[in-house]
Amino acid sequence: MHQFRTYFEKYFPIADNDWEIFSKKLTRKELPKRSLLLQEGQVENRISFIEKGIVRFFIRQSLDKEITFAIIFENELMCCYDSFLTRQPAEYNAETITETIIWSFSYDDLQQLYATMPVSNVLGRILSEEIYLIKAKRELSALKYQAKERYLNLFKEKPRLVKEIPLKFLASYIGITPQALSRIRKQIY
Repeated sequence: MHQFRTYFEKYFPIADNDWEIFSKKLTRKELPKRSLLLQEGQVENRISFIEKGIVRFFIRQSLDKEITFAIIFENELMCCYDSFLTRQPAEYNAETITETIIWSFSYDDLQQLYATMPVSNVLGRILSEEIYLIKAKRELSALKYQAKERYLNLFKEKPRLVKEIPLKFLASYIGITPQALSRIRKQIY
């Protein structure tokens, strides 16, 4: 839970009493790899902070084809945010890639905090901004860079963690086949 507070406090300090109220709403989960956090058709009810591990968002195109469109790492927020905001079923899935520890709070808890704790509005804004920035960075990367550059940028940002992502998920995330990613990796190493 300390990592989550540190995450918020890089934006603004949180008084101990405010953190105590907020932290009572948090639940901790330890999940094995390949745990489904949200399945297409379910409504997202939680915003989570990844203390440890990696999560992917993916669309299942057929029984044997999935497209990974987001990868979220430790010390980042994770949420199927469109479903969370609209209270409508998600159109994609969320799954752990590695053993993962998350701290989460629910939609209802967030609404209650908004109504009773003024600082929670700032926390909510930070959550929204961070989730938006992660999405915008991914979209810009897909439009601006070639596959090799996207791989190198991801490797530069998260070298240890990228090594833990199965090749097929990483290739899908970058927008290429696993074979093309293997060729890129051979050129680099």
